[in-house]
Amino acid sequence: MELVFGWRSATLLVVVGILVPLAIALARTLRNRLANRLLAILILVLAGVLVPWLIGFMGAYDRWPWLTFLPVAVPLAVPVLLRFYVDALLGGRLPPRWRLMLAPALVQFAFQAISFALPQPLKGRWAGIVFSAIDPLFTLALIATFALHVTYSARALRRYRAALADVTGDEARFAARWLTAALIAFAVLWMVWGVVLLWDWAWPLGYFGLQWLYLAIAAVALFLGIEGWRHSGDPFPTWPFVPPTAPEADESAGESEAASEPAKAARDWQETGADWAARIEAQGWALDPDIDLAGLARLLGTNTAYLSRALNEGLGVNFATFINGLRSRAVMQAIAAGDRRDVLTLALDAGFSSKASFNRAFAATAGMTPSAWRKHVSEHEKGA
Repeated sequence: MELVFGWRSATLLVVVGILVPLAIALARTLRNRLANRLLAILILVLAGVLVPWLIGFMGAYDRWPWLTFLPVAVPLAVPVLLRFYVDALLGGRLPPRWRLMLAPALVQFAFQAISFALPQPLKGRWAGIVFSAIDPLFTLALIATFALHVTYSARALRRYRAALADVTGDEARFAARWLTAALIAFAVLWMVWGVVLLWDWAWPLGYFGLQWLYLAIAAVALFLGIEGWRHSGDPFPTWPFVPPTAPEADESAGESEAASEPAKAARDWQETGADWAARIEAQGWALDPDIDLAGLARLLGTNTAYLSRALNEGLGVNFATFINGLRSRAVMQAIAAGDRRDVLTLALDAGFSSKASFNRAFAATAGMTPSAWRKHVSEHEKGA
């Protein structure tokens, strides 16, 4: 029987041809290594889901029946790997009991591998049994695991964003908006995927009836791969950010001052916060666009728990408000000193990464917009 290489096979082949190099590139990145390697595996798994349909549209199963049950498509690995990726990107580690979470995918792979190894005369009869009695179970498992892991990932991302202001001055930069879009795409895909597979079990749709499902899977895989690659080098702060507040003797061995226990208990956080704020401003550390709570604590010779308390309890602000206040005052001072460069350039020099975050922080600090501040300075100079 002749192979037929039509637009369906060509489309899926192009998608797989893009996904595989993307996965290789992601696996070789140095920053966010664990997250990017997990994303690379996820991209390869999605490519594997497409392969049976790629060769099926070509007529390969009719020409080579022994390809039946080729163990390359493991859909149950998709939702759990997505959760692993989100956890690794935001928290720098795999979730607890991750091996147990992989069990359904491993069972599906083992089932396919054993079925693939059956003698050819048995495969046809076994395939009929699998389609009528076993595939629906895998479909129900896919629906359940998608619901579990996508919901968890969305909640983890929401908690991460809520805590960003405590560790970075530019929440928008690390909010991973593209990841929200990816989770929404996977949620839609989950519903479509489950409904179509159940429909196919009750009223078989055939290869061509299922083509749109696999084109949708291809589109979501491309989106996740391309966006994941674009943001593979972003320096995401690791969550949870600050150790739980415990007796101060347990907080960190890195406190350079090595104060005695009575002195620690009597520490004046307002005074400490003021001292550290003056030092940070004098050193210009806030002007570094990549500075975060951990980095600033290292520069001060303390730990994140102490620095967080000095800001929250001593100064009454979170990290974002504090650091962006220093940056805004740097812009205000530059304008007052007669710097005629445009405001956005001054903002970037002061450590801001986006115009939106700068405008919000400047208005909160100065009580007016940057252009109004420049006008105010100009009028004051004329009055003088």
